[in-house]
Amino acid sequence: MELGKQIRKYRQEAQLSQEELAEHIYVSRQTVSNWENDKSYPDVNSLVILSETFHISLDKLIKGDIDMMKEVIKREETEKLKRFGAVYTLLLAAVVISAVPLFMWLGTWAFIPWGIIFAAAMYFAFRVEKVKKDNDIQTYREIVAFSEGKLLDDIQKQREIGKRPYQKILLVLCSACAAFAVCMLIGLFMHFFLN
Repeated sequence: MELGKQIRKYRQEAQLSQEELAEHIYVSRQTVSNWENDKSYPDVNSLVILSETFHISLDKLIKGDIDMMKEVIKREETEKLKRFGAVYTLLLAAVVISAVPLFMWLGTWAFIPWGIIFAAAMYFAFRVEKVKKDNDIQTYREIVAFSEGKLLDDIQKQREIGKRPYQKILLVLCSACAAFAVCMLIGLFMHFFLN
């Protein structure tokens, strides 16, 4: 973090001791020491008072830290997308694989455990979509670029936007076909095994 160095630099330029600075900001000397040694980070109110005390803008005070914070946030979002995506994939596979055995074993009572698995899968699907929406990711290519820590350039982004209506239609058609196929398989299994 650069903020600790910035606080020390501006404090020394203002010829203030850590104790004197602490009195201006209404914190302890130890807190100022922790800030300067990057052991803790000042809250927003303290940052504002620091910038006023040093007679500099808030932007100048936290220079360098903003880019690092954006990188940390991007990494956290990438990890969240990967984690939610993995859980969703496992639950979706469980929904498909467990349908026939559950219905054969429990009959109509199978709707309860199968519904719970399905609801959990949908919950994580919505979580994935929320991360994608929050980070303006809509196509597979954008997801791959995002997960690698890259962004698509404007030309690639426009090409991807142009594909979106067709991708949505194709996704709906494929989903409908998959659902139809699963229903037919469940019906056939139920017919052959229950007769």
